[in-house]
Amino acid sequence: MKHYDVAALGELLIDFAPHSTNPAGYPVLSANPGGAPGNFLAALTKYGCRTAMIGKVGDDTFGRMLVKTLQETGIDTRGIRIDPDVFTTLAFVSLDESGNRDFSFARKPGADTCLKPEEVDETMIEDAKVFHFGTLSLTDEPAASATRRAIELAKAHGLLISLDPNLRKPLWKREEDAKAAIEWSLKQADIIKISDEEIAWLWGIPPEEGAEKLLKEYGASLVYATLGPKGCYAATAKQRVTVQSPSGIRVVDTTGAGDIFGGSAMSQFIRLGKAPADLTEDELRQIVRFACTAASLSTQVHGGITSVPEPAAVEGKMNE
Repeated sequence: MKHYDVAALGELLIDFAPHSTNPAGYPVLSANPGGAPGNFLAALTKYGCRTAMIGKVGDDTFGRMLVKTLQETGIDTRGIRIDPDVFTTLAFVSLDESGNRDFSFARKPGADTCLKPEEVDETMIEDAKVFHFGTLSLTDEPAASATRRAIELAKAHGLLISLDPNLRKPLWKREEDAKAAIEWSLKQADIIKISDEEIAWLWGIPPEEGAEKLLKEYGASLVYATLGPKGCYAATAKQRVTVQSPSGIRVVDTTGAGDIFGGSAMSQFIRLGKAPADLTEDELRQIVRFACTAASLSTQVHGGITSVPEPAAVEGKMNE
């Protein structure tokens, strides 16, 4: 039996989000543990799955705090390297009135980009059912080669490959580099969570058409096309569902909501123990309802890893 449900590779970082303003007009920032793969695994772990993280942090206060936070969350951290030569990556988030974000990064280089191919723990991948990644680990070497190595290993060991493109334009030297890396990544994945904005940016088409394109042309077997606050369109070769997000949510911070959607959806998919092609319409709808609800509730508090709602809160909101 596999020891992990999901092993993920990618960035761990500190999100600095504005908390208030000082007398001179500068933002007072609060530090939150984050990084898309970490947020994704935090949701999976909260909803009963066994998870492991592969990545790199600096040998500094924030790096040690991130490892400790993941351990306290229940994520296996044996695959995280601690590097004395680089700083843990920092992300500075600015929020508008409706809680939407803009990012700038201290990552020149950040520790997450310095993971080497030989530092990827093959036994952790071999011991998982699903391998998850995003494209932020493809922006720079050596992490890009480490990511490709991990995907090779995952395929060799017969894992399902899960992807969240998680486009962050400021981290790419050129937009065409981002496009090429995302196109490559989409062709590797079985399960894809992609936003309506990312679909529009890639192909200039509506989200439903984007999902169909990924199934037919890219070889995906399960696609979640998220629609921001409106919900999600999900599709397999046989099933199509559209699910609306719950109402009555007062949004404070959308950081990590997409990752929490992805991890929550994956937790429900794993619980069913089926191949994507075998999901019934009702099962697919239930997966997406749970994920939309968890992601929506997460926006009511600050942060990513620390904002995953309790299972009882998700069930309660779904039963309203």
